[in-house]
Amino acid sequence: MTRPDPTPDDAVEIIEREMTAFARRARAAAAWMHPELSLVSFTLLSRLEDRDGSRVVDLAAHYRLDKSTVSRQVAALERDGLIERRPDPGDHRAQVLHLTAAGRRALAGASARRHELFAERLADWPAEDLARFADYVVAFNARARD
Repeated sequence: MTRPDPTPDDAVEIIEREMTAFARRARAAAAWMHPELSLVSFTLLSRLEDRDGSRVVDLAAHYRLDKSTVSRQVAALERDGLIERRPDPGDHRAQVLHLTAAGRRALAGASARRHELFAERLADWPAEDLARFADYVVAFNARARD
């Protein structure tokens, strides 16, 4: 017996449930994928790499977090030698966070392990399904970008 197509409300509920399960699994897998970096650290380092640096206040705004919360995470990354502060060329009163060489190495290693995990989980998907899924994820995330 085939299941009828879900209503739009049912589909949203299914997507919400599955995205929540995905996020839970991602947090649980983070320790395996990059044991030297927490998921939060990985996320912050990725943002700094993508933006070629950022101020704490901009990171806080991007993630919709309190500046003090981000500052604590940043302090730990600085202690570990993964990021450094440099004067903001546009405003010498401000500082911009940048990856150090050690930060770039840690992020590259973690990114490679993440890619391996995703490639393994998607290895048997047909190319057209992968392309469609990629398009859907991009479209979904584009609605949340700043």
